[in-house]
Amino acid sequence: MGTSSRIRRAVDAKTLIGGVWRSGESLHDVRDPYRRDVVGTMAISSERDLGDALDAARRASAVMARMPGYERARLLHRIADSVTARAQHIGEILARESGKAISDAVLEPLRAADTIRLSAEEAVRIEGEHVPMDASPVGAGKVGMVLRFPVGVVAAITPFNGPVHLTAHKLGPALAAGNSIVLKPSPKAPLSVHAFVAAVLEADVPDGAVNVLYGDDVAPGLVSDPRVDFVSFTGSIPVGKAIRNSVGMKPVALELGGVGPTFVSDDADLETAAKACARNAMMIAGQSCVSVQNVYVKRPAYDAFLDRLVNEIEAIRFGDPLESSTEVGTLIDDGAAERVMGMIDRAVRDGATLLCGGHRSGAQLDATVLTDVNSSMDIVSDEIFGPAMTVQTYDDVEPIFSEISRSPYGLQCGIFTNSLDLAMTAFRTIRTGGVIVNGTSRWRADQMPYGGVKDSGIGREGPKYAIRDMTEERLLVLN
Repeated sequence: MGTSSRIRRAVDAKTLIGGVWRSGESLHDVRDPYRRDVVGTMAISSERDLGDALDAARRASAVMARMPGYERARLLHRIADSVTARAQHIGEILARESGKAISDAVLEPLRAADTIRLSAEEAVRIEGEHVPMDASPVGAGKVGMVLRFPVGVVAAITPFNGPVHLTAHKLGPALAAGNSIVLKPSPKAPLSVHAFVAAVLEADVPDGAVNVLYGDDVAPGLVSDPRVDFVSFTGSIPVGKAIRNSVGMKPVALELGGVGPTFVSDDADLETAAKACARNAMMIAGQSCVSVQNVYVKRPAYDAFLDRLVNEIEAIRFGDPLESSTEVGTLIDDGAAERVMGMIDRAVRDGATLLCGGHRSGAQLDATVLTDVNSSMDIVSDEIFGPAMTVQTYDDVEPIFSEISRSPYGLQCGIFTNSLDLAMTAFRTIRTGGVIVNGTSRWRADQMPYGGVKDSGIGREGPKYAIRDMTEERLLVLN
């Protein structure tokens, strides 16, 4: 039986409140961007659903806060095992609703399970610190310590490009820290999150510790409601800024966009660099906030790098997301592909050279490489979020470091070089969330602190660092 026939039956994503699934008064159809048929439906949550979910989360937050760390760790390990057992099913739904290649789609819940296991390990490591009170006369003779406590209720809004994995990066740390959570997935990929949460509930999660709302109408009320203590959002910069402006003094973590700068020096291994840049620009159809977008190559290496890059890109297999041989499927929908195609067309009209790609069929867009571009083109200065990239030459790299530091974006950079001095100059000079040496801007391990600066975000993901954000410090002084 083929993958498509196994999951032809519609999937219904229902609101989850206090451990009970609730049907919606109105439904939203979710379509396969490749086949264009309806994969399933998503319940559109109401204002009543929002209030009930927050009340349930508030009650459950007290239960989670009382749960010892070792019990939270056991709970998270059970969740990870449950998700792992259902990875194939979750991945098949994800491939259908998002157009992600089935190979990547099945790996996503497995990676999500690993992230939850990392969160379980951190659940027993949440620590405070001793404050040396005798550093001043007034503190002499006293004992001071800082401990960390759960914030309470976490609101988590997740995007379509990694719906299961990025949900795990919010759910795992929230529960590890002793909080409850209200999830609001993207309406463009809700079905895989529903399947993921169903697996989570199989692990005997306390009622109300995990709640799910659907539809963008409830999002403003969710983030601004006083019953929510912390907001974690992954998505676009405009929405992130709107959330930041609406929550007042409430703490937030915002993981937003970037333009994927990656540098290739003439002392680098060009074969390795070209392969990494090609694949990390095109995988998941370029729909990652750290996808390789702008590659800067030192002039002596430019021609050789470009030849290797194009050869590697031409070897990437685009096609039907459900075929096991496909490496890259579609963008999330026709509108996304049209938006990226518009950026490509404008760049070519303004003088860019199209080396390959530049063709669209529905939601599928060919791998596209552009040269002869400049920073005034939106395909360089704005986030593409599609399977397209630019390649530029440089003679002196430090002015480009400075230009990137002055730009609104600052998520991650990659640099290929065998010069420790150049690597450290990049690290010290570029104002960004991370610098990956001999790797691209897209490289990420789930335990590391991941996030940006400037318009690219606030706070850090990675279980240890997200838990730090999802807890608050409290000082104890013993006289």
